[in-house]
Amino acid sequence: MSSDWNMKTFMKGASILALSAIIIRVLGAVYRVPFQNLVGDKGFYIYQQVYPFIGIFIVWTSYGFAVAVSKLLAGSKSPAEEKARMRIAFFYLAILSLSFFILLTVFAPFFAQMMGDADLAPLLQAGAYIVLIMPALAVLKGSFQAEGRMVPVAVSGVGEQALRVAIILIGTWIALRTGASLYATGEIAMWGAVVGQAAGVVILALYFRRALQGPAARVEIWPIIKELTIVSFSVSASSLLLLLFQLVDSFTVYNGLMASGMAEESAMALKGVYDRGHPLVQMGILIAITLALAIVPLIAHHASKRGGRGAAPFIRLTFRTALLFGWAAAAGLALVMPYVNEMLFETRNGSLTLTIFSFQIFWLSLVLPLTAVLQGDGKVKIPTLLLGGGLIVKIIANQLLVPVLDVTGAALAGNIGLAVIALGLLFYFKKVWPIGLAPARFYGWTITATVLMAGVVFPWMIMADGVLFDQLPSRIGSALIALSSVVIGAVVFLVVVMKSRIMAEKDWYLLPFGKRLAGVQLRLNKSRR
Repeated sequence: MSSDWNMKTFMKGASILALSAIIIRVLGAVYRVPFQNLVGDKGFYIYQQVYPFIGIFIVWTSYGFAVAVSKLLAGSKSPAEEKARMRIAFFYLAILSLSFFILLTVFAPFFAQMMGDADLAPLLQAGAYIVLIMPALAVLKGSFQAEGRMVPVAVSGVGEQALRVAIILIGTWIALRTGASLYATGEIAMWGAVVGQAAGVVILALYFRRALQGPAARVEIWPIIKELTIVSFSVSASSLLLLLFQLVDSFTVYNGLMASGMAEESAMALKGVYDRGHPLVQMGILIAITLALAIVPLIAHHASKRGGRGAAPFIRLTFRTALLFGWAAAAGLALVMPYVNEMLFETRNGSLTLTIFSFQIFWLSLVLPLTAVLQGDGKVKIPTLLLGGGLIVKIIANQLLVPVLDVTGAALAGNIGLAVIALGLLFYFKKVWPIGLAPARFYGWTITATVLMAGVVFPWMIMADGVLFDQLPSRIGSALIALSSVVIGAVVFLVVVMKSRIMAEKDWYLLPFGKRLAGVQLRLNKSRR
């Protein structure tokens, strides 16, 4: 009974965190659209040049260090030992965050110069204050997670993101109305991130009832520091991947465009157009990752059981779900990109680049669940090395391709780097679990569904653009074409997948809203029975 209750509690906590993660991801992607509409391509370039610095600390803190602290506290044998470990974690993180704050504040002009734009220094200095919040946030989140209390963590995460988005959008609107420069609006956006994180700490503190005072056991310091460092890096590595790729772009794309002879304003605007791809990819991976990661807790549970079916069926389902919906999202977005581009960002500039960029959705939809499954089984070192290897490939590819193909080269470089990681993880995955992940007919029907989707959507877009909506304002027409094409494409793809039954009814039941999809599949295949 106890193990059932523990499993139910674990699954409930995982569901709460998953739901909050979805909300946070949606907010984190969606706000960039109105922000870009407010500040334009140059303003978006300014923000995206600096955001990776801040985003890395946010993810490392709110995810990596929080999980590390959680594991550390969960391993305590007594309240006194837990208190000692919490104190060491807090003071270690305090020293670390202060060091990073000084580094980022003092060397902000140097980093800005390395990015090719000295005016970015004040934005880096404003964003640096976020690292000072890191110790309290990580220790509080880790403490709640160690106790299995996920509601405070979820409320804090959603609250801090919502406040950050509100400050960025409202502050930007006010700044532009009063005639502030685009760099000033970028600085406001950085302060929005700082205030949001601070709000997260306040929310957690309101839930927190314990204190760090009182007797504490004597524990060794260095093993704790080592564990915190290794676990925080390895656990957050996959979540940091997109941000690290963006950081590479911050240092190489604008500089590469300038080196190829492009004018300063044109290079800034073009980099801003390229940066439109980031929110599109974030939204694109949302469905595939949500569906796939919903199964990961089941893998962790069944892998620990000697009897029963074990983890293999859930591993297969995770892979198939990630591949199927990741590919559908990437191919579908690529099909409608010119219309989506204009609908969200006012113009169709850079649609070819963004089409290539969108295929990063497919690779990420494989990388993130595979990494999560491997980490859940204690396999951390190799996946982390593969992620680092892919980052190096991205750096080299940017240097080679940007001077030749401008931002299209950067989009290609991102796909190459992620493909290296995804294929490396698949080879390693097969060594850890030597099982067949999907039969040949699964891949065949996935390709067939894609071809049929394109065969229906293309004629519809041509007819809608040339006949049905040609009298409407361009942006409204693009919005109607994009949204209708997405619905039509999704229906065609799902019908083909369900008719082929490459996903069994029992598989759908394990996914969010899967009961309804299983029912639809049964009705579609009734005639076969």
